[in-house]
Amino acid sequence: MSISEPKLARRPDGAALFIAVILAVIAGVIIWQMNLMRVPPVQQRVGPTVFPYAIAGALILLSIGTVVSALRGSFPAREKGSMAPMVWIVAGLLAQILLLSTAGFAVATGLLFAFTAKGFGRGPLWQTIPIGIVFALLVWFIFARGLQLSLPAGPLERLLP
Repeated sequence: MSISEPKLARRPDGAALFIAVILAVIAGVIIWQMNLMRVPPVQQRVGPTVFPYAIAGALILLSIGTVVSALRGSFPAREKGSMAPMVWIVAGLLAQILLLSTAGFAVATGLLFAFTAKGFGRGPLWQTIPIGIVFALLVWFIFARGLQLSLPAGPLERLLP
């Protein structure tokens, strides 16, 4: 660029600034909640508060870096978003929430898997729903039977020993 050419003014990236605010808010919530947590004196030096504070610090650094990049305009240009993938993923989340207590973990999470795959443009539903249910049933078995954690059981889960 020569001296005679005017420098084009760039607008700050609004989406990146919004993300920076979200990161800072999450860090603030973590710090606030950790200040409310009562820790026994034996654990005060190095205990359950160290890791959350480290995460909050990292989120603050990410927030600051995001603000700097947004003000510089150094983020690459984004493609125009499509609503269809988001609708598929949100529909999958809603299906999981609504079916978790009645159909069980495997069916509800299998539908979430299938709808998310559809949102990302992968496979037809008739193929991804059974695949998702099998994977979710495997996850349920590992967590519920192997680790003795409580996950919602539906008709499929009750068939397993």
